[in-house]
Amino acid sequence: MDKSKLITRVGEVRPSQLMFTYGVGALVDLPKLSVIVSGLDDWQLNPEYCHTIVESRLLQAVQFHLHHVERMVTPPLVVDENGETNPDSPSFYAGVPVATFPRWMICPRCRLLAPLSSNLFKLDTDLYHPDQTCYRHTNCQKSHEPEVIPARFLAACEKGHLDDFPWVEFVHRQKESICDSPQLRIYERGPSGEARDLEVRCETCKKSRRMSDAFGMENRKQLPMCRGRRPHLRDYAVEECAHQIRPIILGASNTWFPVSLSAIAIPVSADVVMQLVEEKWAKLRSVTSLEIISFLRNTGDLNKLSQYSDSKIFEAIQAYKNQEQENGSTRKKPDLKTPEWKVFVEHDSNLNDGENFKLRAVSPPPSAAGFIKQVVLAERVREVTALVGFTRIDAGGGEQDEPEMDIPTSTAPLARNAPTWVPASEVRGEGIFIQFDEERIRAWLNKKEVKERDALFFEAHKKWRKSRGIEEPEKFYPGMRYVLLHSFSHALMRQLALECGYASASIRERIYSSEATTDDQPSMAGILIYTSAPDSEGTLGGLVNLGETDTLGLHIMRALESAMLCANDPLCAEHAPSRQGHTVHAAACHACLFAPETSCEHGNRYLDRSTLAKTVEIDSLTFFDEP
Repeated sequence: MDKSKLITRVGEVRPSQLMFTYGVGALVDLPKLSVIVSGLDDWQLNPEYCHTIVESRLLQAVQFHLHHVERMVTPPLVVDENGETNPDSPSFYAGVPVATFPRWMICPRCRLLAPLSSNLFKLDTDLYHPDQTCYRHTNCQKSHEPEVIPARFLAACEKGHLDDFPWVEFVHRQKESICDSPQLRIYERGPSGEARDLEVRCETCKKSRRMSDAFGMENRKQLPMCRGRRPHLRDYAVEECAHQIRPIILGASNTWFPVSLSAIAIPVSADVVMQLVEEKWAKLRSVTSLEIISFLRNTGDLNKLSQYSDSKIFEAIQAYKNQEQENGSTRKKPDLKTPEWKVFVEHDSNLNDGENFKLRAVSPPPSAAGFIKQVVLAERVREVTALVGFTRIDAGGGEQDEPEMDIPTSTAPLARNAPTWVPASEVRGEGIFIQFDEERIRAWLNKKEVKERDALFFEAHKKWRKSRGIEEPEKFYPGMRYVLLHSFSHALMRQLALECGYASASIRERIYSSEATTDDQPSMAGILIYTSAPDSEGTLGGLVNLGETDTLGLHIMRALESAMLCANDPLCAEHAPSRQGHTVHAAACHACLFAPETSCEHGNRYLDRSTLAKTVEIDSLTFFDEP
């Protein structure tokens, strides 16, 4: 095997990771450095490595929150089968810009703690071996230019600001007592490596302090106010921040949470030409005459559209442009799920294009005929996700997972100026859509026991949002309809993961739950369980095969049977929605209903397996008949 194929560029991440793990403002651990991903102002959109993703409904939802956005673009992707690492190659420099952060470094030999601005550390680079890039302490008394490491502690606040830990102020306790030329060192006074065993000492004035003094609610009140620093944008917030800093550990999971919007791409029309125009809208949106279409035909840019006449293509472009202008003329709160629901429920075969969208209806399992109205197999689906911001400290709740809900104002920006584009990714896959019987749902919701449980969930919902400082805590309560559908989705996902061949973290859910309010907003009660992959082929049918009539009925029965007992019973079954705002779930835990973060659309909240089956604690809430 050619060894060059085994070479991996330093800091190389997948495009999906730039959306959900290492997006704008996130910290990335390189072999010998820690860096932060820069804002969109510094990204270079090379057409060779980036392309525009067309999905009009999602773009409209993004524009509702970020008014100046005109398009969604994929992160830079360099496909290099030879593992090219030559710095003379143009592709070597394609990627996402980053900056060193934190700026404070520690010398592991002499324990010196100082910022890069002190000029005590120099950057040692090697273009041909980028993984060896590091900072070195030039005048270390204990060793010859040893490699230094980033400081372990940072400072952040709930507004998304991030800063170096205030080491000098912390050691001296007050700004007034800071000595003229502080020189800091950090020592380990115990073997544990915990904060209580770390001591920061000023060699100039001999003052010292244990790091444990920085943690805890009472100690936090003694820390300085947040400066509003935004290192990914290389600036400070214009408005003064009213929060006190909170110490966090470098690499902690609460350093960065993405705020993203996603949609299942559905065809805009049954007209094949309109579908092809939508696929190539990034190029066709600037077409204003038949001559331009003729030019694109001669250059080979029409692809599948080349089999149609210029006049028919131009007519479809004008129709799509009018539809886009009509959708964008009134900026209203986006509703991404209702159009998807209508397409799945109607499952018009004329909308199938074979590549990005293909539905096939099958008969519901006879054993589930009392509560399932229909089952639709999504043999081909395309999901598009756009990053619109991020938060720190707290993920912020379901408001960020549901695009039709308002995004909290604490969401940190992606750019210094209003962005005209946002990073996005698209994946293709397959899924199973299950529509529940609406009359059966309504009858269950009217039960006395269900209404009492609904009141408990609503109280926990308000307390949970209030404890996180979310305004109008009573808003966006999904109700017991959502709790039932969400719990059923998790139970079925766990069962399908055992048989379909995909890891549980690769299976996702999309819950369609709402009460009818207007003609445009129908009652929805259904779930879509799907899996997706970032390559062009998508997934291979392992999940769809389990949606066939006989197979699905068996898995539903096993999922409901598993919901009756939990390894953590009776504690799990006795758990009720928290009255203190700690949790928003009832009988659910990691042993029975909880799913991976990538699978659940609501952070494992609003779950209760007592709605699925009789438990050792409650036997009057179940929606389903006895097996």
